[in-house]
Amino acid sequence: MSMILAALLLIPFVAAIVSLIGSRRAAETVTVAAGVASLVLTVLLMPVVDRRGTVHAGVWLRVDAISLVFLLATSFLYAMAALYAIGYLRDASAPEEDTIRHVRRFYAGMNLFAWAMLSVPIVNDLALVWIGIEITTVVSALLIAVEDTDGAAEAAWKYVVLASAGLSIALLATVLMYFAGTTALGGSYEPRVTLLVAVGGSLPPTVVKLSFVLAVLGFGTKVGLVPVHTWLPDAHSEAPTPVSALLSGSLLTVSFYAILRYVQIAQRSIGPTYPRTVLLIFGIASLLLAALYVLDQRNLKRLLAYSSIEHMGILAIGTGFGATIALVGIFLHVLAHAAAKATAFFGAGSVLHKFGTQDMRSIRGGLDVLPWSGPLFVLAVLALGGMPPFGLFRSEFQIVTGGLAGDRFALTATLVVLVTLAFFGLTLFSTRIMVSPGRDLPPRGEASGWMVAPMVLGVAVLLVLGVHPPADLQRLLELAAGELRSVR
Repeated sequence: MSMILAALLLIPFVAAIVSLIGSRRAAETVTVAAGVASLVLTVLLMPVVDRRGTVHAGVWLRVDAISLVFLLATSFLYAMAALYAIGYLRDASAPEEDTIRHVRRFYAGMNLFAWAMLSVPIVNDLALVWIGIEITTVVSALLIAVEDTDGAAEAAWKYVVLASAGLSIALLATVLMYFAGTTALGGSYEPRVTLLVAVGGSLPPTVVKLSFVLAVLGFGTKVGLVPVHTWLPDAHSEAPTPVSALLSGSLLTVSFYAILRYVQIAQRSIGPTYPRTVLLIFGIASLLLAALYVLDQRNLKRLLAYSSIEHMGILAIGTGFGATIALVGIFLHVLAHAAAKATAFFGAGSVLHKFGTQDMRSIRGGLDVLPWSGPLFVLAVLALGGMPPFGLFRSEFQIVTGGLAGDRFALTATLVVLVTLAFFGLTLFSTRIMVSPGRDLPPRGEASGWMVAPMVLGVAVLLVLGVHPPADLQRLLELAAGELRSVR
């Protein structure tokens, strides 16, 4: 099994090199192959983790149930984005030489981005987790600016500045947690997650509290938690569509994964009350802002970006509730949100390709123009709003149930009200551009079957997750919830 972990780190990196030096066809083929291979390898880990609980490759690489949930989300999106990118990048209007150069850079960057995001849940070291997330910042900033427009360049610079500031805070959190560990492990040790969790009861509470708050604030910058979210709407709206899907569906949750590791350590050191309270505060603030901003958006991809802030707030709130069913819900939410948000961004990309604008005031008749991606986009938006029978309805229902089980009635009611408010804003604007009749519409038809296929897969996964998740997956979610809920 250690070979699988090594392959998960090696395959995307090799794909990036091949994409950079090979032909266009080679870049397309190797990227799709790398995405599919990563997904298959991740699925193969599920029964092993179910039996053993943890898969090790030396002391540096380790996958448990929590890691595996985030690997599933990332590898699935990697494969989906690779398929979508084939149709998205086939633009005959540019000179052939410029097109090939652009495609090579794009695929190389996307493979490196996936490599960095896959590495974060695999490494068993807080310092390496920080390094992995820092690498995602550098690579994703280049991908945001890859189309070389003024808006993209501005968004990329804003992202780099704010994300770097946030990760500086996260680095301080890492240093403080290392310092806390010296009281139990001596002055020189490797800050492995398993090691710090094992000695959590011996760590100084005050230092752990400070480290945890800084970790939530620092890594929360990459998650998109309020008040350190301001880069997110610009970056997600200006990035190429496959990159927007990876940013919203994977990068945000991978950064949230880092926070969950600090939750594990903090609970062992200071008990569950403090970390859960901190996450509830950040979660409610994020959900409130996102719900209000969703009601006032006119740019389609910015609307979906604020929806991402909403769902990251839901993850924080569900973790703050702490009940087992709520924790099962947050891990299901990671998977369902990845499928729904990627599908919605893919649909937005098809709309942009057909109408030439993201301004929702100028878009009408989407269902008439886009016979496949139009209806699939509507379904993805309904799924993001928490409508049954999709996976996000099930996950949000479990989170709400966990809040009620913990007697957090006021917070649970607030969650329901704000999610409902966001639902109305998201569905009202998105469905209006698809259903309302329009004049002087573009020709009917899809730009590419490659852009439709991953949307079909995304909606299919959402239905499976909502109606009847596979038994192996359900056991994985329950095992992950048990690992996260473990306290001293």
